[in-house]
Amino acid sequence: MNSIKNILGRIFAVWAIIIFVPTMLVFFPFIAASMLWKDPTRTKLFQQIARLWMRIFFFFTGIRLKLKGKKNFKKGENYIVVSNHRSLMDVPVTTPFLVGPNKTIAKKEMASIPVFGVIYRTGSVLVDRKSEESRKASFLNMRKVLETGLHMCIYPEGTRNKTKEPIQPFHSGAFRLSKETGKAILPAVIFNTAKVLPANKGFFFWPVKIRMEFLEPIAPDNLTTEQLKQKVFETMKAYYIQNAD
Repeated sequence: MNSIKNILGRIFAVWAIIIFVPTMLVFFPFIAASMLWKDPTRTKLFQQIARLWMRIFFFFTGIRLKLKGKKNFKKGENYIVVSNHRSLMDVPVTTPFLVGPNKTIAKKEMASIPVFGVIYRTGSVLVDRKSEESRKASFLNMRKVLETGLHMCIYPEGTRNKTKEPIQPFHSGAFRLSKETGKAILPAVIFNTAKVLPANKGFFFWPVKIRMEFLEPIAPDNLTTEQLKQKVFETMKAYYIQNAD
């Protein structure tokens, strides 16, 4: 059975590429045109375009997406959205489908890919994790994102979780940002993206139902950075364990 699934997964991967590349080229001029505006308008336009693109991509590749807890985004408020990270599929889910325009912290090296790199850069705050100077600059840029009224989406595990643990321990950046800006943390828990693009398989795609569920915001008031980090971690881990398929 596993050998059959591996063969089908590679066939689906070819099909996903066949859908992804042409649709990317179709939407690229519209994304490039959105860069004529300044933020927050630029990011609002980008999200609308990216959402339509991903809906088309998901439809033709058999991905179904269910969102839950959208009411936790209060009108007129922007948040530091923290999400678990198990797959490369997480970004195409979070960026287009968060409630409201947002930017994602992202690896700088991906921005050098032709065409895709422009799209990647438009929706991201880029960081070179090997550079202390880049990390400091990205922190300041994330503050600016929040000041413009956009959400800032961060994967506090730092990299994809390739372990058997539900969620890896968090880094402190998102929670220090929350303490310094006063912006609440809004946890987003994603399920099943690792089944679509498993980290341990180099060329594999499997159509499943993905769920992204938004939890109640957690304010930084009266908590240290470490306490806030631990509270969010425990909340997300418990929710993941209780609600995983």
